[in-house]
Amino acid sequence: MTFSNCYDDAKRAQSYAQLAFANTYHLAFRDLPQILAELLPAGGHALDFGCGTGRSTRFVRELGFETVGVDIAPEMVARARALDPGGDYRLARDDDFGEFKPASFDLVMSLFTFDNIPGSDLKIRLFRDLGALLKPAGKMVSVVSSPEIYLHEWASFSTKDYAAENRKARSGDTVRIVTTDLPDRRPAEDILCDDDSYRQIYAAAGLSPVATYKPLARGDEPYTWVNETKIAPWVIYVLGRA
Repeated sequence: MTFSNCYDDAKRAQSYAQLAFANTYHLAFRDLPQILAELLPAGGHALDFGCGTGRSTRFVRELGFETVGVDIAPEMVARARALDPGGDYRLARDDDFGEFKPASFDLVMSLFTFDNIPGSDLKIRLFRDLGALLKPAGKMVSVVSSPEIYLHEWASFSTKDYAAENRKARSGDTVRIVTTDLPDRRPAEDILCDDDSYRQIYAAAGLSPVATYKPLARGDEPYTWVNETKIAPWVIYVLGRA
């Protein structure tokens, strides 16, 4: 079974290639160096699932990991390779990880990827397949959008045109959000998944949460916060093999 991706077009790839680690996105990445330093020794092997245009892959590589980025979107992978010719970016056709040996990675990263993947069964299969790539002591870090991100305004996002319909959404339903950091203002169509649902998915995939983080802005960052100091836009799950 394959899945489609609303980010798989040239215009979105061009826009996402311009994203930095600023504004609301800053909070998704800010604590990862410390989290990873406490989990794993640097210098291990990492897989960045859903690498997009390579922003997260380069981030993890700079932390000392030998990193491979994979994505299902050809336009995103092409843009990642153009931005970082020395990087290792691969197209995962039909969500198949067969080119990688089981138990070969110390770290599997997934930043925002599962926001766009429909259906619990597909999520479970992907998490199970990714978990099989972890070494016994390896860890998976899954950064996802909190349900609250689709209900409020943010430094990097707007939901004011969709908040009413988003508010009615339940886990598994489509929600819409606009990334205001980008010139491409078409809304992204994500799939709402709450904490209970994710924990059920992880358990079914043979993964166990080791730690959970909900990063808030401290107020001293060089950004104009909207709701980030009081509502967490992201959830960071650290997972191990059960």
